[in-house]
Amino acid sequence: MTHQERTSKIRKEILESYKALKCKYPLLKYQNAIGLSIFLLCVGLSLLMGYLWYIDVVPAWILIVVNAFLFGVLHELEHDLIHYMYFKGNKAIHNLMLFSVWILRPLTLNPWFRRTLHLHHHRFSGTLHDVEERGVTNGEKWTLRRLLFTPDLVLGNLLRVRGLFSDIKREVDNGNLKFETAHKLKLCGVFGLIPLTIVSHIILYFFGADLLLDFLNRKFEIGFVFPAVIKAILSWCNPIIYIILLPNLLRQFCLHFITSNLHYFGDVEKGNVIEQTQILTVWWTYPFQIFCFFFGWTHGIHHFVVNESFYVRHIARKKAHEIMKAHGVRFNDMGTFRRANRFNEIS
Repeated sequence: MTHQERTSKIRKEILESYKALKCKYPLLKYQNAIGLSIFLLCVGLSLLMGYLWYIDVVPAWILIVVNAFLFGVLHELEHDLIHYMYFKGNKAIHNLMLFSVWILRPLTLNPWFRRTLHLHHHRFSGTLHDVEERGVTNGEKWTLRRLLFTPDLVLGNLLRVRGLFSDIKREVDNGNLKFETAHKLKLCGVFGLIPLTIVSHIILYFFGADLLLDFLNRKFEIGFVFPAVIKAILSWCNPIIYIILLPNLLRQFCLHFITSNLHYFGDVEKGNVIEQTQILTVWWTYPFQIFCFFFGWTHGIHHFVVNESFYVRHIARKKAHEIMKAHGVRFNDMGTFRRANRFNEIS
């Protein structure tokens, strides 16, 4: 079979498994209600954890770990919202949910700008102009630099933006991308960071630098600390840092590590969904998977059946994995780390 025929067969069989699941559990058909319930539960629990930390009932590390998990669930919910899976006919609730999950995950792109990048990613996954995946280090050789900048959408992208824009221009010149689309991708990539993502990263940069300077002063008495005004601002920002930013730093590192290595890049055949992703279930990825709601287990399924909720993908993943494996989708291809995420061996 051609890759189009195999993709069509995979999609059909997965859709049939979803239909059977919903017949068995009719509750799953109430998609809006389930999405809103998950949203309210995660938001409520994350704020409760923040309050318990603030009154010294739970330590900071528990707050960070629990909220990182909850924000990982909210990321999946945002991803569904980007595909209009909840309240498509009620823009007020739909946009309120999008706004709320963005505010609780401010290290990410503005979701209305991200929607453009993400839908483009589905059409052109693994290409030079797949801005969304390239923005999270996909396609780069594994070095200390890639590891350090895996969660960073500001400094990390500042270091790679020149090469990315150069590749986009080359794709336009070669006729692989329309000029208007390229312009839109660039605008969304830049303006999607303004202002919340940039401000949130700057707060974390100063917080990390302050911790480092305090450590160096205790150990080596270097005699340099931040001015009192910066210390005061950081102190005022402490609840935001511990309740929202640090959990998201952990979540974002784990998500970017998983997604950038389950997607293939650079030599993916155009339109070949089978070459776009793999399934990552290997045991040592579990600590990363926990904080992105086991993204590596299910995101490959999403590339075949786009318009289905994340919780249905999880419930039905075993059957979907059987179908995908039978038709040649890769599982736990660790060679991707050596090949800079290329689908084939680098000659």
